[in-house]
Amino acid sequence: MTDRNFRAILTGSFSTPCADNPTVAMMEAAYAHDGIDARYVNCDVKAENLEGAVKGALAMEWVGFNCSLPHKVEVIKYLDEVAESASIIGAVNCVSIRDGKLTGNNTDGKGFLASLKKVTDPSGKKILLLGAGGAARAIAVELGLAGAKHITIANRKPEKAEAIAELIRKNTKSEAKAVAWSGDIAVPEGTDVVINATSIGLGDKEALPPVDLGTLSQGVVVADVIPNPPATKFLREAKSRDCITLDGLGMLVNQGVIGAELWLGRKLNEDAMVNTLQEIFGVSSD
Repeated sequence: MTDRNFRAILTGSFSTPCADNPTVAMMEAAYAHDGIDARYVNCDVKAENLEGAVKGALAMEWVGFNCSLPHKVEVIKYLDEVAESASIIGAVNCVSIRDGKLTGNNTDGKGFLASLKKVTDPSGKKILLLGAGGAARAIAVELGLAGAKHITIANRKPEKAEAIAELIRKNTKSEAKAVAWSGDIAVPEGTDVVINATSIGLGDKEALPPVDLGTLSQGVVVADVIPNPPATKFLREAKSRDCITLDGLGMLVNQGVIGAELWLGRKLNEDAMVNTLQEIFGVSSD
């Protein structure tokens, strides 16, 4: 007889398409680094199969899973509870399973916030947020809950930006307003943090969101949610103007760290995750 345990802890992700999602490599590297017998299964789940996938995870006693497009809203109907910020955002990307109960969280904004706090505390800060998609919405809510003084949301379709601004005003103590983004947007004087929450720059190291770079002041924190390439042109331009820059790798890593804490009750090694992503994206550690 043997006392060895051959049963691994099960985690994973439900999305479609899923083949280009590097989270599985990042998470399993961290599991291995910390000696945790766990697996992260990257599952291609079509919209019509989401309910079955959720029931399957519950039946097989997974401890949790991530949800990406197109499931972040639809998954809510299959959960027992939704955390405050996820409820405000109206989207869930991380589900934990404990004692047969499914609880939804949103780690998009939380991951960004954890990354941002390493360079500045958003409390009392004036922030310019570029974009009004799902990532922008999650980030705005977390910034509002963290006590940001004022958030300006810029978008080509101002009504989408206004929807986020109204969400912030209604659910947090932060001031918020929407502005139409046409041409090169100027960074308002007194802005402390500028965040590119658009997809501009994803997979294209020369793509640049239309921003009047001359209005970036020295010492302003400029962040990008794009993880690949980490050093986007927007960040390179900001760094050349003596801004403090923050790349999207940190957001992705912190999402994994927060998710694992919800699932396993412990913090995973960030360096193992960062090193794995840098290897995948072909970037150096400096």
